[in-house]
Amino acid sequence: MGVRVVKFGGSSLADAKQFIKVKDIIKAEKSRRYVVPSAPGKRFSDDIKVTDMLYECHDLASNNKDISKVFNKIIERYNGIISDLGIDLSLDADYTEIKEKLVNHASRDFAASRGEYLNGKILASYLGYEFVDPAEMIVFDDKGVFLLDETVQIMRRRLKNIENAVIPGFYGAMQNGKVKTFSRGGSDVTGSIVARSVNADIYENWTDVSGFLIADPRIVDNPKVIKVITYKELRELSYMGATVLHEDAIFPVRTVGIPINIKNTNDPDARGTMIVSDDTAEEMSKYIITGIAGKKGFASINIEKAMMNSELGFGRKVLEVLEGYGISFEHMPSGIDTMSIVFNSALIKGKESEVLSQIRKRVNPDHIEVERNIAVLAVVGRGMRKTRGIAARIFAALSHARVNVKMIDQGSSELNVIVGVGEQDFEEATRKIYEMFVLSGEE
Repeated sequence: MGVRVVKFGGSSLADAKQFIKVKDIIKAEKSRRYVVPSAPGKRFSDDIKVTDMLYECHDLASNNKDISKVFNKIIERYNGIISDLGIDLSLDADYTEIKEKLVNHASRDFAASRGEYLNGKILASYLGYEFVDPAEMIVFDDKGVFLLDETVQIMRRRLKNIENAVIPGFYGAMQNGKVKTFSRGGSDVTGSIVARSVNADIYENWTDVSGFLIADPRIVDNPKVIKVITYKELRELSYMGATVLHEDAIFPVRTVGIPINIKNTNDPDARGTMIVSDDTAEEMSKYIITGIAGKKGFASINIEKAMMNSELGFGRKVLEVLEGYGISFEHMPSGIDTMSIVFNSALIKGKESEVLSQIRKRVNPDHIEVERNIAVLAVVGRGMRKTRGIAARIFAALSHARVNVKMIDQGSSELNVIVGVGEQDFEEATRKIYEMFVLSGEE
């Protein structure tokens, strides 16, 4: 194994005990040369993440309130880790500089980024690795859009002669030097960028679970781990709410075929989940499906009009109205005389009557209504392409549970089947589909 990039999440670096585990993992393989840390996460259920405390400091400073009480808790957290690890390191100068900038209304992105920055300094000192600030390498344009190609070139040059480095996750900088973060959980993205830049053989993403699970463990008891999943399948599941990995972390490595291994810091011997490109996904799951994921909070505009299918431009006109009100749609199942548009219900809040009025003006429907409280489930799996009757089995599972299906949609790739149900049926629908495809043992 040539080079591995390893990213550790907040729970993996929450305290000194976790740091010790992380060091053992890194030192166990010389190929683990580049390390991407998150900010310290929760040590126990009622604990507060350092990033959340930094956001609180920013909000207090924005309202010209004293941040000392909260900021001192942050200092105590980091100094506690340093003390417990027994390393010779002082971050006092950093604390002073960060506090001064926060008081003087530094940006929200700057505030949030300091969690990873400080944790990275501690981890670099503890490992004896070089600390490299991603603000020197990860580039965003002046509108805050991440620039991958420029970043890879700069990072490749910067890391070329560095044997081992700690590179904090979550942030970079715009071309004017202003700190810019990725969206929450963006340390996953940083790890992926580093892996791409150093041509890593594998990108290991260490967290507090032993890989991706077939279903949400808050809904299904002890769901099985997905051993191998493709980038496309992961994209579908991440978009629908499976949150082990940031959905944007796929793109930097996908085009160059670098696999991602989701691993458990607290169980390093567990195989975890391998995320690979389609053409290298030789190992098939013993189950037809790869995973189930879903989200609540959707609504649907249902339109009926006789001879709709023969009216040129009908769908375009409806979508133009939605576009004008900033409403993007998720799914659009249709029939000969019917059309349903599924979207995030928050997007129509406060403007429902205007939207419906404009649609009436544009297409003169026989009937139009908004249906709320819809949940959308995605049943994903590359094995579904070669199997007949997937939709029938989904319907059978939901029928047994007396769950009414409001929508079903399947993409041309046959990689996923989307099912819409009432929010009150979401959990039961998930359990019944899991039982049908996993617990039944059918292949």
